[in-house]
Amino acid sequence: MLTSLSPLDGRYQAAAEPLSVFFSEFSLIKYRFFIEVEYLIAFLDEIGAPVSGAGQEKLRKAALDLSVADGERVKEIEKTTNHDVKSVEYLLREKLDSLKLGKLKQWTHFALTSEDINNLAYGLMLHNSLEQVILPGMERVVQTVRELASSNQGTVMLARTHGQSASPTTFGKEMAVFVHRLDRHRELVAQVKIQGKLAGATGNYNAHTVAFPVVNWPRFAEKFVRSLGLVHNPLTTQIENHDSWAELFHAVIRFNTVLIGFDQDMWRYISDGYVVQQPKKGEVGSSTMPHKVNPIQFENSEGNLQLANAGLGFMAEKFLVSRLQRDLTDSTVERSIGSFLGYSLLGYESCLKGLAKVHANTRLMAEDVGRHPEVLAEAVQTILRREGIEDAYEQLKALTRGEGITLEQLRSWTSGLKVSKAVKAELSALTPEGYIGLAQKMVKGSTAR
Repeated sequence: MLTSLSPLDGRYQAAAEPLSVFFSEFSLIKYRFFIEVEYLIAFLDEIGAPVSGAGQEKLRKAALDLSVADGERVKEIEKTTNHDVKSVEYLLREKLDSLKLGKLKQWTHFALTSEDINNLAYGLMLHNSLEQVILPGMERVVQTVRELASSNQGTVMLARTHGQSASPTTFGKEMAVFVHRLDRHRELVAQVKIQGKLAGATGNYNAHTVAFPVVNWPRFAEKFVRSLGLVHNPLTTQIENHDSWAELFHAVIRFNTVLIGFDQDMWRYISDGYVVQQPKKGEVGSSTMPHKVNPIQFENSEGNLQLANAGLGFMAEKFLVSRLQRDLTDSTVERSIGSFLGYSLLGYESCLKGLAKVHANTRLMAEDVGRHPEVLAEAVQTILRREGIEDAYEQLKALTRGEGITLEQLRSWTSGLKVSKAVKAELSALTPEGYIGLAQKMVKGSTAR
């Protein structure tokens, strides 16, 4: 760990570990082997030479039980072949001999190109990692922010537009905005369907049809791809065009970007004292300033999400472009998919750690709202305009813009207005703390599950 080049395999190994099940070198070998096995079974069934039930059971068990030692054998074969996918096929041939199924060796990888195996393997890796790791990680973030919003739905807070005091809100409502946005983008990620192809060396089923012309190969390919839980792409070159990958990466980027905004807002709330961090015994905030409790989790989350977005954005553009039928630049870039999803996961986990140690400073928020009675200028001028008072906005602008004003001064000014006693009473009853509109009700509606 101390000698790891990537922090995902070193400092942050524990947080990124759930994704290694899908994106390690061994995992790639295992997914490729699985596709080779499933294709062999489906192909032989299609041409009328099905593998026996016992044979299928042996093959699938071999795929399920593939060991690290088997992976090392693939790497040993690759030293000779210099071809990673072909090396997996050769391992399958060895397994067939050991399973007393050697007669099937002539049919391994039949009529396929390496990309037929690769795109389906990576497609499954993406699909499964999303379902089991990335989407649950996103949901934990959404749910935790939802709980923060719900518990602070009535916590009055001064809003700031352009960094200046603005009409009051509630802390819960500000959190609910992020809940709404994050949940929407999480759902968009979940809606992306990964595509896959199985159409041979240039996407035309050339080898398939020359060997077995009576078989409906497009129909077979669609059935096979769908059996894996992927969506069939019927029209490709040698490679699956990866448009669905780009859709996925861009969707993840949007979720990550909204969460970056959340991290930055939390950082500011902590800086202003609106949000308090619970100190953890033994932790150090500064090597020289003993008092500090730094918002490091939100900072780590922001930085790692930015790293993730940089890589995901690059790949979303990279994978959409190929030199005619294909080139190998996509193959080497594919190996980093797990890394950039790993930085996303690390961002989610860091944010959750930050949220686990914070609470709203309701007292300070209330005091701050009380120190800014000028925010009632909007309320006063709006009521006066309703009553037909000319130049109401301009009058309040002259009274409050850039001027320090107390609540008593504001009430004194309104008491001299030529309006009815009922309107004066209405104006006199205004308080900064009570001027929150429907904020509290909006939180209740948005956080209900």
